[in-house]
Parts: sequence; C-alpha cells; structure tokens
Amino acid sequence: MVEGAAAVAVGSKFNNVCVFCGSSSGNTPEYGLAAAQLGAELVTRRVGLVYGGGSVGLMGAVSRQVFDQGGNVLGVIPIALQPVELSGESIGEVVVVKDMHERKARMAKESDAFIAMPGGFGTLEELLEVVTWQQLGYHSKPIGCLNVGGYFDLFFAFLDKSVESGFITASARQIIVMGSTAGELLDAMERVEVVRSSLVAAPAGAQS
Repeated sequence: MVEGAAAVAVGSKFNNVCVFCGSSSGNTPEYGLAAAQLGAELVTRRVGLVYGGGSVGLMGAVSRQVFDQGGNVLGVIPIALQPVELSGESIGEVVVVKDMHERKARMAKESDAFIAMPGGFGTLEELLEVVTWQQLGYHSKPIGCLNVGGYFDLFFAFLDKSVESGFITASARQIIVMGSTAGELLDAMERVEVVRSSLVAAPAGAQS
C-alpha cells in the first residue's frame, strides 16, 4: 500500500470520483506520490475512478494505483489524444470519444464528485467548467482541489481577489473544497451538502 493511504476500508457516499490532472508528472516526485496516494485512498473507500484515459503523467499514476489495487477505472479519451496521452497498454476500461466536449460530458455523467490535482490549462479548464455548472445549477456534485505542495495557493488567492473585486460571490467561492492530502480532501468532500442552484433549470436528463 502507498505510504499515507488509509489502512482500513471506510466506505464512501460516492460511487465514482472524477479526477482531473496533468498528463505530465511535474518536476518534483511529490506530485506523482500524491497521485498514487489519491488512487490508494479511493480504493480504500471503495470508490471508482473516472479520469481522462491517459497512461502518462499524473493520469497514469492515479489510474495505475487504483487498477493495481483492484479498483474500478474508467478512462475517457478523445480519438485525437490517443497518440499523446496513451503510452503502451491502457489502464482499466477506456472509452474513446470523438472530441473534448464529449469527453467532459461523459466524465461528468459517470461521476458523483470531482477532484482536481496539479495540471495545466486542460486541468484548470475542466475544473472551472464543473464549478460553473454547479454555480448555474446543472449539477449538485462536490468539487475539490488536492493542493499538493501549495500548488493551488495562487489560484485560491485569485478567487479571493475576484470575490473582493465583485466578480465572484462569497457563496460561489465556497464551491471548491481544498485539502492537502487525499484523505483530508475526501473527508471534507463527504461532508459537503450541495444545494442545487436555481439560476437555471437543469437540462433534461442531467445528472444530479
């Protein structure tokens, strides 16, 4: 078992958690270690992983950990990114879709909560899209950031500045839960009770 993971199965109210993270590993080992610890924590809680389908970088680290420990893994990858994000054998069940829009929609549909790990533009875009969807009332699923080594500190400072400047409401600022370890973050997300926003009506067939 990865160091830092819980030793006893504790269960969860989530069946599947979607993880957004980089197809790169970053320039320090702590990112890969945190990804593996998150994977181990999901398995301990009997939670399946939904992710972007790649086998490289942090995507590969978290998915391999879940798969190797017998957990359920669902990867969703666009056709165009297969040569970029797949290296060798795929991990778990991989669904190939036509584009990024279909990828994000499928990942959201299959998940009960969302976690963002360190990553680049794609990770941030995926995170902010599900935050916006929750703000508008399209879903009521918890959202968290795994703040490995303070990676998201400046991002949260930006959100605070946006609240101060009148562009984000104080209540919307609370949509994203933060934790520095996988266990801490998942515990916090388990306690979240999201009240669906009434800003817009949820589309027909939308997942709650």
